[in-house]
Amino acid sequence: MGPVSVLPKHQKLNTQKGDLANMTHLQAGLSPETIEKARLELNENPDVLHQDIQQVRDMIITRPDIGFLRTDDAFILRFLRARKFHQADAFRLLAQYFQYRQLNLDMFKNFKADDPGIKRALIDGFPGVLENRDHYGRKILLLFAANWDQSRNSFTDILRAILLSLEVLIEDPELQINGFILIIDWSNFSFKQASKLTPSILKLAIEGLQDSFPARFGGVHFVNQPWYIHALYTLIKPFLKDKTRKRIFLHGNNLNSLHQLIHPEFLPSEFGGTLPPYDMGTWARTLLGPDYNDENDYTHTSYNAMHVKHTSSNLERECSPKPMKRSQSVVEAGTLKHEEKGENENTQPLLALD
Repeated sequence: MGPVSVLPKHQKLNTQKGDLANMTHLQAGLSPETIEKARLELNENPDVLHQDIQQVRDMIITRPDIGFLRTDDAFILRFLRARKFHQADAFRLLAQYFQYRQLNLDMFKNFKADDPGIKRALIDGFPGVLENRDHYGRKILLLFAANWDQSRNSFTDILRAILLSLEVLIEDPELQINGFILIIDWSNFSFKQASKLTPSILKLAIEGLQDSFPARFGGVHFVNQPWYIHALYTLIKPFLKDKTRKRIFLHGNNLNSLHQLIHPEFLPSEFGGTLPPYDMGTWARTLLGPDYNDENDYTHTSYNAMHVKHTSSNLERECSPKPMKRSQSVVEAGTLKHEEKGENENTQPLLALD
């Protein structure tokens, strides 16, 4: 039984009205259709929004090992929306969000668009972000895997650029409710490139995107994937939640199956859509500013997504992946070479070359 209020009846009514008035700004800008969608699909109720947010906030005391750097209403609300207003699940996601950042401090130092590593990844199209949303109001993100120049971009910097982009996009409450679609085009992605995908960096990506970020992904679509990407997917599948696995679609060369889920009028021509080919610099220009130049250094900071105190660090870190050992024999598809005790897992490729 909760505490008994000793406020006079008229004062309790005024307080409740004040709470509702304070909460309306959290839904400001949302279309009536999106508000109704939030009610039906996410169990969002504006009448108890304040109580839902406060219940999550009250749980913070149970995790003194985590530094919760942001706990305002709007921030907590995105976690509630990501977990359909199940307070315990929303708090677990909130805790994992900050714990992931605590455990991977180097990833979040200078976590902004003009960081050299993030900037290179953005300019190379990691990720691509389409201007228009699909017929469900979802934002479409693109990854052209073959564009990964491993002498220029580390996988970690590509992941940082994706996470930063999501931080920017998730500020839009419409996207907190409608969510995202990710399309990965594996055309011309070589076996040599695939061999650089180690268990540790794939685990880092899964933890960062699936377990620690308040976004609703309506689908992850693989297009033109070769056999060795099927093999990689088989290996990481046990680490994916059942809900995530159900939302991964392997289309191969069959764009018709893609179009059944995402209408062609929302897709660029690379995916059989009616839109012009995607301009790789579109999203980079959005984050870096309209005057960015992909051939010259650009130092303007237009967005800093995280409130992590910048500490002195070496910003001239290697932009290529760490050297990786290669097995003397090819690993058969669907098998993972187990490392010896004490061997650094970062050096073990999922797919090895002779």
